[in-house]
Amino acid sequence: MIVAVTGGKGGVGKSTVAYNLAAELDAVAVDADLAMADLPESSGPDLHDVLAGRADPIEAVREDGPVAVLPCGRSLSGARAADPARLADAVARVERAYGTVVVDSPAGMRADAGLPLYVADACVLVTTPDRAALADAVRIRALARRLDAGLARVVLNRAGADPPRETVADRLGAPVVAVPDSDAVASAQAAGRPLAVTAPSSRVRDRFEKLAAAVQSANSW
Repeated sequence: MIVAVTGGKGGVGKSTVAYNLAAELDAVAVDADLAMADLPESSGPDLHDVLAGRADPIEAVREDGPVAVLPCGRSLSGARAADPARLADAVARVERAYGTVVVDSPAGMRADAGLPLYVADACVLVTTPDRAALADAVRIRALARRLDAGLARVVLNRAGADPPRETVADRLGAPVVAVPDSDAVASAQAAGRPLAVTAPSSRVRDRFEKLAAAVQSANSW
């Protein structure tokens, strides 16, 4: 199974959701944001090298952390050398080797943002409750429909005490998992670890467990 974690607006917590979802699914997290990588980096070959034809995607997967990651490079030269058209084959090969892949997609509506949706079996759409983020999420939802990427769940990230679940679900056409803003999330990010490791009994970790169960149920909307 390939799951694309997508979001129209940058800064909504998409990478945090992708990393924690990969932890819950025991999946490989692929950092497919070629220009602004955000998942934990590592030494050795990365996705830039894979997409430039310099490395094998399986050899580039790092299994030395709590989540297996195919990291992406941070250099401008690496991004320029990468051929995004190779992404679908690279992700498919990782899926065949590991079973489940969670792809952290680029934000926005650039052409490379659609590539993970094209190859995905399902997607998770991340937004925050603010108006600009929701407007961008609607555009990404339309792109997912055009590419036949079933929407498994919407993650309403940094939700307040009374999150507008029903309004967001109606607008985006899929059930919503609300993830509250939490010090536990900030601590996990600072440590480069998933909540399953740093705060396994926390309320926010419970939301990611529910998200993973929903994705596994394959009830795409």
